[in-house]
Amino acid sequence: MVSPVRRRTVIDALRRGTVPYAGLDLFAVGLGRFEAALGDELQTVAARGAVFKAVRGEYGSGKTFFVRWLAERAKRAGLATSEIQISETETPLHRLETVYRRLVERLSTDAHPPSALRDVIDGWFFTLEEEVLAEPAHADDDPEALAAAVEALMEQRLAAVARTTPAFSAALRGYRNARVAGDAVTAEALHAWLGGQPNVAAAARRAAGVRGDLDHFAALGCLQGLLIILRDSGHSGLLVVLDEIETLQRVRSDVREKGLNALRQLIDEVDAGRFPGLFLVITGTPAFFDGPQGVLRLPPLAQRLATDFGTDPRFDSPRAVQLRLSGFDLPKLGALGRVIRDLYRDCSTVPDRIDAKVDDAYLDLLAQAVTGQLGGKVGVAPRIYLRKLVADVLDRVEEFDDFDPRQHYALTLDARELTEDERAATSADDVSLDLS
Repeated sequence: MVSPVRRRTVIDALRRGTVPYAGLDLFAVGLGRFEAALGDELQTVAARGAVFKAVRGEYGSGKTFFVRWLAERAKRAGLATSEIQISETETPLHRLETVYRRLVERLSTDAHPPSALRDVIDGWFFTLEEEVLAEPAHADDDPEALAAAVEALMEQRLAAVARTTPAFSAALRGYRNARVAGDAVTAEALHAWLGGQPNVAAAARRAAGVRGDLDHFAALGCLQGLLIILRDSGHSGLLVVLDEIETLQRVRSDVREKGLNALRQLIDEVDAGRFPGLFLVITGTPAFFDGPQGVLRLPPLAQRLATDFGTDPRFDSPRAVQLRLSGFDLPKLGALGRVIRDLYRDCSTVPDRIDAKVDDAYLDLLAQAVTGQLGGKVGVAPRIYLRKLVADVLDRVEEFDDFDPRQHYALTLDARELTEDERAATSADDVSLDLS
């Protein structure tokens, strides 16, 4: 049963032309074939396993929607999530300290929006205190003994991390001590260090016994520590999405080689069991996975990602390391319109009018019209199609009893409401179509 609030959340976002922050499962047309396999893999992660997936598809095939749909499922399964856009200037893949910083900046949970790091860390220390206080031998009226016991328990939980990245546990210890002492400045600085921020005040680092900024080599140790904190705080794991990884094809050759090797290193660390509770996903175009400027430039990486796509796409295994998204065609776009029409109708005061005036035939006609004016590129049509359907058609049918979209509505695409990809697909700034 879908609540009216969830319906309205989806409809309101589509009216604005944006992706809803929740409720993606309500209109995830064509993704049902992935649900069972991904559900099993989320369970694997929750059981302290680790999973790696590569999602491939052309521009407009729905890769970003797919990973956000997966993130919503992951949060329902108790995982934290983080989506990172790979970029030559902002987030180069070979600079793992930068990737870690972006991961923390975009870290969210079902209860906390980005960046959720402070809430997660504070919740973790609270959990450790509760565990100590639950021990029969502990006296809850001795603050110093409590602090010592919590620190001992923290060191025990982070023992594996401390062997490779002792600065992580040192910064956590310093952060907690500063909070207890009321030293907000030092606590804030150490929180920034734990989040991978550069140029943290030297005085705060000295107070915690931390030397230098978090670097490339420490980034993986910090990720390992973050996974432990998330698990102890009641989260099943962490879904990390590295989106638009195909940008590696457009950088200098030396930077590209470093980025590909960093990806190979991440995959090997996942397979080696260093990151229990991590679900790592990358997205890219077929050219990145199969072309001369992508994965094939590093044979060990190509071997790890090799997947046979020589058969009909309907026989693709959702358990494979690569998942192929075929994107939208007109039948899928029409089916998507029917899902949204039905969601709208179910929370409308005039459901019979909605059914009568926005029937399946009209939805298919509108899909053909929008796609036709976008150069036939169905992959870039869903956003503008749904916006027109909700804002220009369904709203008017509900508000005006004599409005008939076949008689009174002419589709217009204005450059000001289109994204860059949508503008590139259409041949004119303003296009009118008669849908009568």
